[in-house]
Amino acid sequence: MEDVVKYLLNESGIKYRDTICIGVSGGPDSMALLDIVIKLKSELDLIVVVCHINHGLREESEEEAKYLEKFCEDEGLHFEYMKIENYGDDNFHNEARTIRYNFFDKVCKEYKATVLMTAHHGDDLIETILMRMVRGSTLKGYSGFSKRVEKDNYVILRPLISMTKSELEDYCKVNKIKYFVDKSNMKDVYTRNRYRKYVLPFLKTEDPMVHEKFLKFSETLMEYNNYIDREMNLVFNRVFKNGVLDTSKFQELDHLIQTKIIYNILERIYGDDLFIITNTHVKLIFDLINGSKAQAIVHLPNNVKVIKSYTDIGFGYDEEQADIYEIEINSVVNLPNGKNIEIVNSSDDTSNYVTRLSSKEVLLPLHVRTRRNGDKFEVKGMDGHKKVNDIFIEKKLVTRDRNIWPIVCDANNNIVWLPGLKKSKFDKDIKEEYDIILKYY
Repeated sequence: MEDVVKYLLNESGIKYRDTICIGVSGGPDSMALLDIVIKLKSELDLIVVVCHINHGLREESEEEAKYLEKFCEDEGLHFEYMKIENYGDDNFHNEARTIRYNFFDKVCKEYKATVLMTAHHGDDLIETILMRMVRGSTLKGYSGFSKRVEKDNYVILRPLISMTKSELEDYCKVNKIKYFVDKSNMKDVYTRNRYRKYVLPFLKTEDPMVHEKFLKFSETLMEYNNYIDREMNLVFNRVFKNGVLDTSKFQELDHLIQTKIIYNILERIYGDDLFIITNTHVKLIFDLINGSKAQAIVHLPNNVKVIKSYTDIGFGYDEEQADIYEIEINSVVNLPNGKNIEIVNSSDDTSNYVTRLSSKEVLLPLHVRTRRNGDKFEVKGMDGHKKVNDIFIEKKLVTRDRNIWPIVCDANNNIVWLPGLKKSKFDKDIKEEYDIILKYY
């Protein structure tokens, strides 16, 4: 922990009487960081603002918020609180992160803070890198997250990035720092938790200092990414103007720069929803660019369309085109048809709007996607397979509804549920053994 203190005092740029915002969940990581900041507060006469968000998912959250508020009052710290009443995005963790950082940004501006600190540590970095490697990402995405990020009016610091979770827990125990444990962090239904429970311990048995290797890996990738970004920016405005890509100029560039340009365009369109874009979507765009057809069109998620007209590639929106999506189910998924699929703790509902599954029989993570040619599955109570399209016809769904109707699959692409319509052979009765409950509403 001495290295963290030295960094904050000598390298972070924090000055005497600066205003510091710090994201505090109440867990061991953020409480350890808060303890360090409190010690720096007296040394540098800092103004410290604690930012706490109640995600509204656990009963204990109210008690934890009250404890933190009282703690800040006793320590002479400012306390800023926000409770998330509901979610509406198509990925819980993505939306929660967006809400968190919007809240942090608002507080930083209100207090004119120069620094925002978060308690991300080395284990978090390993998990993030591995998840993105498996899911697929960009060079920047594969690097995880940075120790320092420059914003317009303040800097984000993650000073614990060289520490492990166990080191932070030990620090709390030695210094008698109270912290809270979020039990949902142990549920296998969340992708990150599975990496945390099963992959991380294996890596640490191979090398207890593996987090240092991942930090070096992250820093190296970020260095390369920044270099490529600088090269890409030199040519970007020459090949992409007014929403149109000039393929004749684009094709003169190195493929690495071309890929960077495509992702840069998509990031401008999707913003925080860029995670729904996969390597397959990018390949479709390249196939469109390099294909022999003079005029063609590719449809992307959220009604984005990419249109080829001779040497021009245009990016726009098509309100008539149904979404093609595939989204991992972490907590709550908001669907294009206005409905939701949510992982719930309990339900008495036995209709087709709720399914109960066992992680012993389905391979996690679960995904929800649109239909594909040839989709079929084993309907509960029936022998053999039944085509999804036949069920749509029986239920008299119109074409628009068929195109966007959610289909829940496991990691092996086995269809485990047709929400609101049919359950699969994997569905469990209330009295049977299951550990996953999905609700469609």
